[in-house]
Amino acid sequence: MIGKLHALVIDCEDPDTLAAFYQELLGMTRVHEEDGFISIGDAAGVPSVDFQRVERLVRPQWPDADHPQQMHVDVLVDDLDAGEAAVLRLGATSLDAGTETFRVYADPSGHPFCLVLS
Repeated sequence: MIGKLHALVIDCEDPDTLAAFYQELLGMTRVHEEDGFISIGDAAGVPSVDFQRVERLVRPQWPDADHPQQMHVDVLVDDLDAGEAAVLRLGATSLDAGTETFRVYADPSGHPFCLVLS
């Protein structure tokens, strides 16, 4: 195992409205909220579903590849360098983005995901 699931992050134009929808759908509560970003889950510190504001959302039209889904997985790791080496061995590609606490990659199919320092 390289890491543990941290969050599923969904891009949207209105995080409050979409979070409220999923709160009702999944029976979860808000566990974190800041400007343009809301997390819902069963409790703080466990995997969550997150909603982040984007300025211009190209709505998915599944299964139309011209309008793909806008979400990615965040994976908690204890060491970003070790996690990076492991996911690159598995076939991930670095997207050369992130900060001191997270890094962004593409899976072998091109879907983005992040390694997040725990």
